[in-house]
Amino acid sequence: MEHTPAISSLTAQSSLADWLAYIESMHPKGINGIELGLGKVQEVAKRLGLRFDCPVFTVAGTNGKGSTCAMLESILGQAGYKTGVYTSPHLVHFEERMRLLGEAAPATKFVAAFAEVESARCQKDAEISLTYFEFTTLAILWALSQEELDAVILEVGLGGRLDAVNIIDTDCAIITSIDLDHMELLGNDRETIGFEKAGIMRTGRAVVVSDPVPPQSVLDRALEIGADLWQVGTDFNVSGDKQQWGWAGRGRRYSGLAYPALRGANQLVNAAGVLAALTAMRERLPVTAQAVRNGLAFVELPGRFQIIPGQPSLVLDVAHNPHSVAALAANLDAMGFFPTTHAIFGAMADKDLAPMLAKVGPMIDRWYFTDLPSPRAASGASLQAQWRAQNTRKDASATVHADPMQALDAAIAAADPADRIVVFGSFYTVGGVLQQGTPRLQAKHLNP
Repeated sequence: MEHTPAISSLTAQSSLADWLAYIESMHPKGINGIELGLGKVQEVAKRLGLRFDCPVFTVAGTNGKGSTCAMLESILGQAGYKTGVYTSPHLVHFEERMRLLGEAAPATKFVAAFAEVESARCQKDAEISLTYFEFTTLAILWALSQEELDAVILEVGLGGRLDAVNIIDTDCAIITSIDLDHMELLGNDRETIGFEKAGIMRTGRAVVVSDPVPPQSVLDRALEIGADLWQVGTDFNVSGDKQQWGWAGRGRRYSGLAYPALRGANQLVNAAGVLAALTAMRERLPVTAQAVRNGLAFVELPGRFQIIPGQPSLVLDVAHNPHSVAALAANLDAMGFFPTTHAIFGAMADKDLAPMLAKVGPMIDRWYFTDLPSPRAASGASLQAQWRAQNTRKDASATVHADPMQALDAAIAAADPADRIVVFGSFYTVGGVLQQGTPRLQAKHLNP
């Protein structure tokens, strides 16, 4: 099959931007094209000879996946292991999707991997069409397989059973909280969605279920295939007070732990699942109690209830569905009193917006609805219209902005030093205010 000039001009020396533009153009639906199924990905992986010789953790769930991956990575790093992480989507730079030893991988690693996947995809005059997500996932998996790592951590992009990540047989599956999201693809209820997430389990391998009230479909699937189920409340438990917490399960106990550096009450659920996973894998990847303490103390992950120092206070959170927005609302409430709370909000059009707005609405005084650079996004004007249709606070106000940075500028201009600004609704929303680096706020009122 003949290559077009666009294909033949790309090599392992081409730029990352050129490769990403090409990969996006390959599929009729571009970067947003979704095709659930593993057949094509498995065939290209076979051509690549893709395999891992180290333990693999695979993380699925509706919320908490990124935080779980980050805590697992941090603890293993503190224990001296060389780790590789695949996570998606990214906030600002594509390179965030692959971390090696805790740092974003250089662009050269991606370019070399893209060239390998393109060569394998077009082998034997039998070209295989791949979506943007399938192509980039295969490339990152191949790049990780070349690094002589001690442990690999893979975050599922969507669902689990038919996600491209699931071509890799995991040694330890972790299923975080499960809620209603991507229902047009995964199903209309938690049981159906849970079944999709449970697809990452493997017979005889550990599966950690950290959702306190998991769908029965998840538990049934573990029993059906003979997975080694670790369920919170049965196989491990958490206890604690406002100062410290403890974990106990299957022959191991940790006490007097400081709370994870990632803020929010929901992070304790994620941390408990991580400790269960490490306990399940302790024969292959032993970690000390000190590595656990240091890993939880030093873990970092932008955009997960991230509080930026300055005046006014700035909170960044990628919460983008009713469940995660409910957690955000609880965390905002726990911050204490602020005279005025400003909210910058942009979201995808397919999200269940009514409960999201209702959950956080009572604590928001001024809304700044924003457009986002994605064809899937709702316009700022449509978000404002929906808010107006259900708003019960007559003293709240709302404006519309062309992008998140303009919305943030407007909020800073209106805010007093004692106020707070929260940015949420999508990775695009948070990423939009991080394009020029982490904002350092200084309200105008401080410099008259």
